[in-house]
Amino acid sequence: MKFEDIPDKEPEKVKGLTVAARLRAYFLTGILVIAPISITILLTWLFIDFVDQKVTPLIPTAYNPETYLPFTLPGLGLLIVIVVLTLVGMLTAGIVGKLLLRISESIMARMPVVSGIYSAVKQIFETVLAQKSQAFREAVLVEYPRRGIWAIGFVSGTTQGEVQNLTEEECVNIFLPTTPNPTSGFLLFVPRSDLIPLSMTVEQAVKMVISGGIVTPPDRRPLEEQQKPQTSAKTYEDIDIMREKSGAPIILAKKPDGSKT
Repeated sequence: MKFEDIPDKEPEKVKGLTVAARLRAYFLTGILVIAPISITILLTWLFIDFVDQKVTPLIPTAYNPETYLPFTLPGLGLLIVIVVLTLVGMLTAGIVGKLLLRISESIMARMPVVSGIYSAVKQIFETVLAQKSQAFREAVLVEYPRRGIWAIGFVSGTTQGEVQNLTEEECVNIFLPTTPNPTSGFLLFVPRSDLIPLSMTVEQAVKMVISGGIVTPPDRRPLEEQQKPQTSAKTYEDIDIMREKSGAPIILAKKPDGSKT
């Protein structure tokens, strides 16, 4: 095989560029390849090291493997935490474990300040970790902060209680995350009819939120569905909300000549 017979596998976007431009493109490509891997490894290592520093000192010296080894065992604390949590789950599945759990919960419920914190934290973990829960399993489009502007939200459940009884429409609990930190956000009660379900997964939607829209998942719906928009992003400048000025309970739209309907 001759040298000229070797196929050119260079990316199309790099072809035709100058040497400096090619080096810059290769440099950016290297960052895109190395940065995610390096950051993932670094965060994983920091988490494991944090758990080890908190758990390993609690092990008695006689039972600590590092006492008899000339080196430390990274991940030992994390392994112990996993084993302990598994054993606790096994114990609470039995009759004695359930009895002890009820006693501890009754004690926690009688404590003035701790009871509120415990009940809230327990409800959150049960909602997120329970296998039968469907919380945060669906990404939707919701109009926020006004009509004509859309944001990605996550369904956290069906609205119940006083909030649902005060509203005429069937509402859904929507968690609206902020960018780039999706752990903070807003709780919205939105009518189910005003939501547009997304075909993208929750993981893809989270990536899009964190990246500020830089990472956009492809639309994997059939081509026919892609060509049929489900909503209009038209600006509502032709609508005057008269109730803000005159207290009118209705929304009046402008006619083409500028007068009110």
